[in-house]
Amino acid sequence: MNKQLVTAGSLVVIATLAVGLSTGYWYGAKKGPAEMKTMENGVSAGSSVEEKKALFYRNPMNPNITSPIPAKDEMGMDYIPVYADAGGGGGETPGTVLIDPVTVQDIGVRTAVAVRQILSRKVRAVGRVDYDEELVTKVHPKVEGWVENLRVNKTGEKVGKGDVLLSIYSPQLVASQQEYVLALKNLAALEDSPYEEIRTGALELVESSRKRLELLDMSPRQLDELQATLKVKKSLEIQSPFNGIVMHLGVREGDYVMPKTQLYMLADLSRVWVYVDVYEYELPWLAVGDKAEITTVSSPGKVFSGKIAYIYPYMESATRTVKIRIELENKGFQLKPEMFANVVLQGGEQVEAVVVPSEAIVRSGERNQLFIARGEGKFEPRPVTVGISADGLSQITEGLEAGERVVTSSQFLIDSESKLREATAKMLEALGSAAEDEDMDMDDMTLDSISGEDQND
Repeated sequence: MNKQLVTAGSLVVIATLAVGLSTGYWYGAKKGPAEMKTMENGVSAGSSVEEKKALFYRNPMNPNITSPIPAKDEMGMDYIPVYADAGGGGGETPGTVLIDPVTVQDIGVRTAVAVRQILSRKVRAVGRVDYDEELVTKVHPKVEGWVENLRVNKTGEKVGKGDVLLSIYSPQLVASQQEYVLALKNLAALEDSPYEEIRTGALELVESSRKRLELLDMSPRQLDELQATLKVKKSLEIQSPFNGIVMHLGVREGDYVMPKTQLYMLADLSRVWVYVDVYEYELPWLAVGDKAEITTVSSPGKVFSGKIAYIYPYMESATRTVKIRIELENKGFQLKPEMFANVVLQGGEQVEAVVVPSEAIVRSGERNQLFIARGEGKFEPRPVTVGISADGLSQITEGLEAGERVVTSSQFLIDSESKLREATAKMLEALGSAAEDEDMDMDDMTLDSISGEDQND
């Protein structure tokens, strides 16, 4: 009896399993293999897979224009879907860009390592040769008269110190010479006088007469000759005050001249000045005493050496530049006034700093930034403070350490994508804040309803 019951029970179990298996096979065939897969913990994979859904759609030309549903812009371009991870995640800096290696190569991204080094600068500019203002003089007569003998009558002629330039007939000068001669004769007649006052008066008269002639530009040689011969000269000789070149000739023989008449302009060209205009950003590198090298087209291969003598304390309003004066010797007169010259100023200022290639800096008006290459296609935007620049390198005073790698080309393409991602991240943050506020409002409503029920109870 018991054996029969066991056999019957076994048959029932086997039949039940067969029905279950056949039913499961039919159901699996009906629903498909995707829903039949199971995870290790026994939970159906189909129940955990969530379809990736766009949060909103943004205009491809203007990221500030969005739509909750798919749409097209006025040009017929589809709006771009934005997902929950589109703004960058995992603690990344907002605006961080992730680009696959193929795209990095296609757009020509190049990088360079920020290094710490000594930064110095050579300023190159065009200069203009001019006279040394300390070695230029204008010759004027001290008396009125007529030009009688024009000894030096050509512009550009060289003259030496003491050379006679011209002679002038002046009635005033003749009268002053006559007074001097009379004073000399009077002194000779009274020098044996027993009265000291008379002798002293005669001597003072001679000295005052001679002083008057000196003030009228009569040379010591001419005065000594007049004293020795006691013969009045009709003309006054005007002499050159130094060695130089006649840059301007203002009279001709027979001209009537007065003290305001410019007879000659003389310049000593053994030393010249070179004026250079430099821009504001170059001024921090330059100081008085810095070396300068000058070259000209007229003297190929020759380098003239000088120093910065003066930096003018004002700017030229027309050119927005500052004038610098260089002084240098010009023994062979190879440098001529109004000649143009190529000037290289060796700045003495040196700065030890973290530097990057200047082209790596993205300048957007209010801020400057770099893109830091993080590896594996990641590029992080980094605001930085830029210092001085020299020879294609720029100093970074804040925001960057030596050894970090920065993007030096195609950074503007990366910058545009970074701005889009940053704008997207801000939108997502705004959506998240709105959702949290809505949840808080729902929680408050639930608490209020529960409190109402408690009060009713």
